[in-house]
Amino acid sequence: MKTIEIKGSIRKELGKKSSKQIRKAEGVPCVIYGKESNIHFHAQELAFKNLVYTHEAHLVDLNLDGNVYKTVLQDIQFHPVSDRIIHADFVQIFEDKPVIISVPVTVHGDSVGVIAGGKLSIKKRTVKVKGLPKYLPEYIPVDITELKIHDSVKVGDLKLDNIDFLDMKKAVVVTIATSRVAAKAEGEGEGEAAEGAAAAETPAAE
Repeated sequence: MKTIEIKGSIRKELGKKSSKQIRKAEGVPCVIYGKESNIHFHAQELAFKNLVYTHEAHLVDLNLDGNVYKTVLQDIQFHPVSDRIIHADFVQIFEDKPVIISVPVTVHGDSVGVIAGGKLSIKKRTVKVKGLPKYLPEYIPVDITELKIHDSVKVGDLKLDNIDFLDMKKAVVVTIATSRVAAKAEGEGEGEAAEGAAAAETPAAE
């Protein structure tokens, strides 16, 4: 997994008034949940661009006044109207301890079901995984090439070395749904089959 560096500064004051001033200066109040204590800091909102607006997961080196903390993003909050980042939570990580993180799903391949007229439906955009930092993937690849209409890939079907998947195994990640075109073709095929069967059962006129 790639690492992104974000530079920030330790907060000298806490509270709503201080947070409001930070946001007014286009900054983001943040906190690191550490092993022994929590660290409150702030960073410029622009620094989060490559971390938030991406289809990959990353580790984060937080450079706070010259001290670097290795972390992963745990949670991020957006303003309901402006969609600006208003707060971010990080968790400090250590090379010898497993980390739990949500990783984006990336679909690849041309599904035979989609080619036949089905519709790809992504049910889970991310999946929760657990592993040592050095084994954490940037994304979870899902090959849909062999999926036919009504087929799906579940969490239990996903496999990566040295990684545990924590979501329910029965949870559907992607599925090929029946589109109107495919449903119509399927219905016509069933109708023709039924007519053929009826014709075979009807005795010939003498």
